Amino acid sequence: MAFKTLNDLGDVAGKVALIRVDLNVPYADGRVSDDMRLRAIIPTVRELANRHAKILLLAHFGRPKGAKHSEMSLSMIVDPLQRLLEQEIMFVPEIYGPVVAQSIDILGNGDVAVLENTRFYPGEEENDPELAAAVAAHGDFYVNDAFSAAHRAHMSTEGLAHILPAYAGRSMEAELKALEAALGNPRHPVAAVVGGAKVSTKLDVLTNLVTKVDHLIIGGGMANTFLAARGIDVGNSLCEHDLADTALAILDAAHAANCTVHLPYDAVTAREFRANPPVRTVNVHEVAADEMILDVGPAAVEALADVLKICRTLVWNGPLGAFEIPPFDAATVALARTAAALTKEGSLVSVAGGGDTVAALAHAGVAQDFSFVSTAGGAFLEWMEGKPLPGVLALG
Repeated sequence: MAFKTLNDLGDVAGKVALIRVDLNVPYADGRVSDDMRLRAIIPTVRELANRHAKILLLAHFGRPKGAKHSEMSLSMIVDPLQRLLEQEIMFVPEIYGPVVAQSIDILGNGDVAVLENTRFYPGEEENDPELAAAVAAHGDFYVNDAFSAAHRAHMSTEGLAHILPAYAGRSMEAELKALEAALGNPRHPVAAVVGGAKVSTKLDVLTNLVTKVDHLIIGGGMANTFLAARGIDVGNSLCEHDLADTALAILDAAHAANCTVHLPYDAVTAREFRANPPVRTVNVHEVAADEMILDVGPAAVEALADVLKICRTLVWNGPLGAFEIPPFDAATVALARTAAALTKEGSLVSVAGGGDTVAALAHAGVAQDFSFVSTAGGAFLEWMEGKPLPGVLALG
């Protein structure tokens, strides 16, 4: 899809940029615990500041449902953001109206302001055209740098793009280029790793991927559902037995599309779901009735590593096991490190996304070695489902 970037902007000195960013970061006890999303927007903000635009940042924070809550005010994010930007930032307690207009008059060229939480206004999530017009009245052009919110057709993610000249910011641009390289026009063979607890949350992802990739690697609790559908007794494991027919239909669709589905054939099991319990590594046909499958076994991981070695593109969403609890992080860490090594040597383009995935890759110490790690959760999933993203379509 064609879209304009900051390269298509002319002279912006003295002009007001309305930039939709993602400031919805984990915040507790007066601090941001993960600033990945804040760091992602710095290149766009810094570039436009250096080009002497006046910058107004639009974002949401939490789920205030159209009402003002002091504990969800974006004023709390100003200090950590200005430390990263290494520049003082003004906070504006509105998103439109006289207070915003006065603040713009105070801003100098290259200055930055954060407007209040867009979700304090009911018209944000309703994509109200009147609210969009009121906000747009303060800007000369619009930049969307929040791919992670692009699956929402909200005023600040979609509505403004139809009123003002619209451009993709550097983070958005990088996301879209990475996604195009991963599934839009990838180098084959393509592998996808899809993990997580339940098939039901990723049905559309799996259904779409079997038509796009050459190898589909299924891990996490959802692998148990597929094993059970094939008649394997998974004991006391997390399993959606009622989705057996659905799992078989996905396997049939994969076969019809010449997509090889990889399920674990050995597993790490335990009778207790806690850190470092007594464990067994067994063939999946040997799981006891009172055992839970909590990770992919080492033999399967070695085979999966061999699959990645013949692939040229990898899309990853979700861990292979209960990676938050040792020793059930072993498979995710091992395969992630293989993918990272292949990426570093130049044989694999690796794109990953989703909250658990980002945490798992960071835990494995390889997040920086993947070709691209998306800041998005829901938007990344919907892209993997093949669904159009309103915030992206509006830039076309």
